[in-house]
Amino acid sequence: MAALAAARRGARVTLLERNPKLGRKLYITGKGRCNVTNDCAVPQVLQNVPHNSRFLTSAVTRFPPESVKAFFEGEGVPLKTERGGRVFPCSDQAADIIDALLRALRRARVAIVQDRACGLLLEAGALAGVKGAHADYPCRAVVIATGGVSYPLTGSTGDGYELARALGHTLLPPRPSLVPLEAEGDLCARMQGLSLRNVGVQVKNSGKKTVYAAQGELLFTHFGLSGPLILSASAHMRDFEREHYTIRIDLKPALEEETLDRRLLREFEENANRDLHNVLEHLAPRLMAPVLAERSGIPADRKVHSITKAERRRLLETMKGLQVEIRGPRPIAEAIVTSGGVKTAEVDPGTMASKRLPGVFFAGEVLDVDAYTGGFNLQIAWSTGHAAGEGAAQYCQGEDA
Repeated sequence: MAALAAARRGARVTLLERNPKLGRKLYITGKGRCNVTNDCAVPQVLQNVPHNSRFLTSAVTRFPPESVKAFFEGEGVPLKTERGGRVFPCSDQAADIIDALLRALRRARVAIVQDRACGLLLEAGALAGVKGAHADYPCRAVVIATGGVSYPLTGSTGDGYELARALGHTLLPPRPSLVPLEAEGDLCARMQGLSLRNVGVQVKNSGKKTVYAAQGELLFTHFGLSGPLILSASAHMRDFEREHYTIRIDLKPALEEETLDRRLLREFEENANRDLHNVLEHLAPRLMAPVLAERSGIPADRKVHSITKAERRRLLETMKGLQVEIRGPRPIAEAIVTSGGVKTAEVDPGTMASKRLPGVFFAGEVLDVDAYTGGFNLQIAWSTGHAAGEGAAQYCQGEDA
């Protein structure tokens, strides 16, 4: 997007790509469907950016979701809007988004070169070009859009951080965001592979304050929790060094406690002579039955007719709030998004220009900006890329390039 925006402003543009093909990370976004943006207004985009949202105001305002949609539809990709405003290509194929960008780049006569940027070339303290692994590339402006350090197999290995650091930029330590979570104990491992739909989660910090609450789908794994609901929750759990987080899972969010209690009573009355674990399998997935019994403090082989009102209450509370203690996030390489990066105070929010060296611009995840799930991170990429490309072209034209 940065290359295209610069070329459309009249600049001669070379795009350096270290991977054999462009858009490798786009191929895996949205489970291969590519959630290109969110169909909402600028304020809603910014509300989904946990910090540094003010920095993005100018870029997102100038290239908002409606402009992203118009761009791709104008390039022949029909789009559709799904739950939560998530926008996808109608084909459900990320490749269509990549192909559209490639077609636009070719029309704009952007030169695409397979090489890895290893450093910036300076002459008398001014930008002179980019040093690649195979060649040097003279230029008057450069846009650094190398991503973070999540999914390193797609080429995101922190190259941009080193380029920025060499210029004297401050870097906020990279942290995983939108990432699976590791749990304490073996509770999750005992239910490994179990996927739950339409459950509620509530995340509490050390001070018992709720930092996130929502409903959706989650997955139990050998290490803890994953799935869309957990990835979203992780973006709100930003201080593992000082905080301990607990997740409470509501297995029946659609039922009030009184309604669920009547359901339990009815099941117990109809199956009075059966063991608890057999009855629980009517109320929850089979893998959960022994866990629910254990957490409720009731032997799984107890006949339900002998279960007391107090024990039934504990079972109800467990079903409405199965507690999982979180040890921390999975490694950053498994995160969808990297939080941290180039300090935004050192970048011009209108043009994405470096305040350390004229002619250098930043775009996307290399900056210390990230958002929640729902197409907002790609929207940040498009908006900052567009701003950086235009800014770089204007900079060159100001020097009679």
